[in-house]
Amino acid sequence: MSRPTPLSGFPELLPAARAVEREVIASLSRTFELHGFVNIETRAVEPVDRLAKGGEIDKEIYVLRRLQGSPEAEASADTGSDRQLGMHFDLTVPFARYVLENAGHLAFPFRRFQIQPAWRGERPQEGRYRQFTQADIDIVGKDELPFHHDVEVMRVMVQALGALPLPRLSFQVNNRKLIQGFYRGLGIPDVTAAIREIDKLDKLPAGAVADLLVDRAGATTEQAERCLELATIRVSDHSLVERVQALGVGDELLSRGLAELASVLDGCADAVGASAGRVSVEANLRIARGLDYYTGTVVEIFMEGYERLKSVGGGGRYDALADDGRTTYPGVGISFGVSRTLVPLLAEGVLSGSRAVPSVVLVALADEESRPVSERVADALRARDIACEVAPSPQRYGRQIRYAERRGIPFVWFPGGDGEADQVKDIRSGDQVSADAGDWRPPEQDMMPAIVAHATGSTDERQTQ
Repeated sequence: MSRPTPLSGFPELLPAARAVEREVIASLSRTFELHGFVNIETRAVEPVDRLAKGGEIDKEIYVLRRLQGSPEAEASADTGSDRQLGMHFDLTVPFARYVLENAGHLAFPFRRFQIQPAWRGERPQEGRYRQFTQADIDIVGKDELPFHHDVEVMRVMVQALGALPLPRLSFQVNNRKLIQGFYRGLGIPDVTAAIREIDKLDKLPAGAVADLLVDRAGATTEQAERCLELATIRVSDHSLVERVQALGVGDELLSRGLAELASVLDGCADAVGASAGRVSVEANLRIARGLDYYTGTVVEIFMEGYERLKSVGGGGRYDALADDGRTTYPGVGISFGVSRTLVPLLAEGVLSGSRAVPSVVLVALADEESRPVSERVADALRARDIACEVAPSPQRYGRQIRYAERRGIPFVWFPGGDGEADQVKDIRSGDQVSADAGDWRPPEQDMMPAIVAHATGSTDERQTQ
């Protein structure tokens, strides 16, 4: 077979990098579970008519069919109807379908987390892949969902990401009620269009956005300027309320959205403080989130030094994402791009794994006849949850130590003979001591591969478990 050609947009990680990804996923899962979120996994495919919404994303949907089958025959064979199947491009669409299908078996409010791959047929580039892993949390209610869940979801994600050794993450928060009420209070004819144009401020200069507000939202030049004044407000404390009120616009929806946004800032303050500076939460009144189903809290997450990636996560409140015609299931959720965040950090050496293998001990092999002895030592260590492996061949001990070094295994175990005690050697320090496989234990930080964060010339090794 000829050497395969790599496929762009489908990241495959080497073992040490994969260990980092697994530790990140495990850390996120632990935090979510500590807050009572249950894990679900949805299927990889959905009917295309459920995925397609008539927007730009429709061009990126991967369609599923057998090589020898026509689309029509595939639909008939696989679903018993004429519905074509596509790969899901996020975890929100399949989650909404999951809630509708299983509502009779779920207890509401339903708290779920989901960490799975998704697929998009877009042009691959840094931070944007055709296959990628996302981590989502959501709380969904039945007909109603109290606002305090908005604060809760935000706090949980702040805590989850604050536990990771990533570059500083900034949660930029806004509220759709606030901006809708402000535009309504100004008297702008098309509030929805105004939100859509303000959302372009990260791509276009302010003057160009002002022109779009006039042309497409029916705003006057003065109203457009007031919209831009609101969009410049960025604060992380209660001065938010005074800053917005100082603009002199009155509206009941604006007041409600402002109160909710202030509550999010207050509710996240202790979680931000506990993150030791790894996470911040800030009201940013230019954040709108382009998707139309957001109805309240909205958030975008940015990573310091990697602003070129745009947001690495986001979400918000949606009051009618799932609806079966009789019951509405409002919810609030946040998605974090695991691949979008980690792949660039791993490629640049900002993050690495402390070792490529789970083994913390290599049990040396004196000769082939003594393999059963070495295997018994390994079994005794494994029985106590210490990952280990037996040397593949009985080479000189120096070569076996070098083999362990190449694999990143920190300890080498030498079984004793003729009544001598076993010995274990820390090959990093050179320290060697007598040991018994029934009670010896390595330092806790060596038990599993760790995430090593490299920043500004220093190394910070943190065990995320």
